[in-house]
Amino acid sequence: MGPAVWRGPDLTRSRDWAQYLTPSRLDELDAAVRAVRTRGTPLLKVTAEHFPLPGLAEDLARAADELENGRGFVLVRGIPVEDYGPAALGVLLWGLGRHLGIPVSQNTTGHMLGRTGTAENGREDLAAQAFHTDEADAVALLCLRKIRTALASSAAVHNAVRAHRPDLLDSLYRTHFLVREEPDPPQVPCRAVPLAHRDGERFSLRYDRRRLESAQHRADVPRLSPAEVELFDLIDAAAHSPDLRLDLDLAPGDLLLLNSHAVLHSLTAPAPVPARAPGPQALRLWLTPHRPRTLPRDFWGDAPSAAGGRGGVPPLDVITPQTPTTRKPHDRAVRTPGPIRPVPR
Repeated sequence: MGPAVWRGPDLTRSRDWAQYLTPSRLDELDAAVRAVRTRGTPLLKVTAEHFPLPGLAEDLARAADELENGRGFVLVRGIPVEDYGPAALGVLLWGLGRHLGIPVSQNTTGHMLGRTGTAENGREDLAAQAFHTDEADAVALLCLRKIRTALASSAAVHNAVRAHRPDLLDSLYRTHFLVREEPDPPQVPCRAVPLAHRDGERFSLRYDRRRLESAQHRADVPRLSPAEVELFDLIDAAAHSPDLRLDLDLAPGDLLLLNSHAVLHSLTAPAPVPARAPGPQALRLWLTPHRPRTLPRDFWGDAPSAAGGRGGVPPLDVITPQTPTTRKPHDRAVRTPGPIRPVPR
């Protein structure tokens, strides 16, 4: 089977998607963190050049290729997070991320370095989450405490939906409306975008049912049809199916890298948090890879940022064009009647 179309039970029999950092790689990482901290370079100005990783950079380049052309995820294990304070951990993840891509904003206040396990945007991130994708090309999640999560191949979910209800699949390529952030500030516009795009055998999916349903509270957003609700039900069922999902128990020091277009993820059963547990459960970056896949402009609905990133949640002080909230015939992309075939390496 090709790398992008995978099933969780098959991957549990092989652990080649997990990489363990060697002592020499850890020494490189520690030296890079200390170099940035010694110079006092502001975090947002730290680039890959400020964070030199002579050998680890090659490993990260291979990881980036796996994200884009392979399974869509990589698990890096063995980062000694207990050896670093909060500020140093931020530098560590940011520096690694800059070797992979360009960070983009995660909320309307412009936060580039997210934290899970703390109340952000008015909600508690420790709540269990349904399968979804984030609003960025790629995600880097550095675990500081135990996290139980699950992944599912977007292409495998697509094929499962096609096998059960091929008549619903065309709706994925039409324009849908979703909010930019949860909870949704009234001044933040909805985004009218397709949920899927297909370029040959490469399939890209965006899906967050919570944001899709939150958009229904807007008076100017068309109501979801019964067929669209049924499509979302099928996506949820396929991703949660034990035939497709891959369950992961992440430990402190694990770095999970995801291609949001290729992999759905969820927080299945958060580990209990001690009453006085210090700091967040994990740190998170949203990234635009240095070599991102080609996607149509309307897939994001926004122009690239000044730094060259795309996607994310533009801060409120950034002026963006208002998105029309009417569906038009040309909003539909080309229908894809066939399954997504495995792509050989």
